Amino acid sequence: MADFFTVLEERTSTRAYNPEKEITKEELTELLNAAGKAPSAWNLQHWKFLVFHGKDVQQRLLSIAYGQQQVVDASAVIAVLGDLEADQNVDDVFGPLVKEGYMTQEAFDRLAQNVTSAHNNAQYSRDAAVCNASLAAMQFMLAAKAKGWDTCPIGGYNAKALVEEFQVSERYLPIMLITLGEASVKGHPSSRMDISRTTEWM
Repeated sequence: MADFFTVLEERTSTRAYNPEKEITKEELTELLNAAGKAPSAWNLQHWKFLVFHGKDVQQRLLSIAYGQQQVVDASAVIAVLGDLEADQNVDDVFGPLVKEGYMTQEAFDRLAQNVTSAHNNAQYSRDAAVCNASLAAMQFMLAAKAKGWDTCPIGGYNAKALVEEFQVSERYLPIMLITLGEASVKGHPSSRMDISRTTEWM
């Protein structure tokens, strides 16, 4: 397995995949588990992954992705969704900590109140869904590269059509698609602006 900084240097967005290369459900699950270890506000894990694994279901994405052949040729496609109601996860995330004695009931109640207060603001809920689900998406792509897979995040797709075709709950906001597979065309380094252009020291 490559070290972290090698992964950073070698990861590029791949748009042409070997359509014969398959990935197992077990391998995909391992990568999704890695993505799920991403940080999130209050550890509420504001993401949901829709896994498209199989040419038939991937074909249904083709028009949704405006005809991008990569969604069919890839070994799998992940739709990353943001959870607009992540405050509903408080009991699942922190309940076991109270039960096991790692958190007092008083601390739990205070945290739950703070989470509820924040999520009463719809703009905050949307921003948190986008931000935290994007952290998981990036972690998925880095984990995939570490395991020898290539990926591409796709923002150019019809989110409304995705919701309708696959009956996505209103609770979830489509963030991006990620194709995954074996590149059929070797990626090339992309140019980056000098860090001085994107950094301001205060």
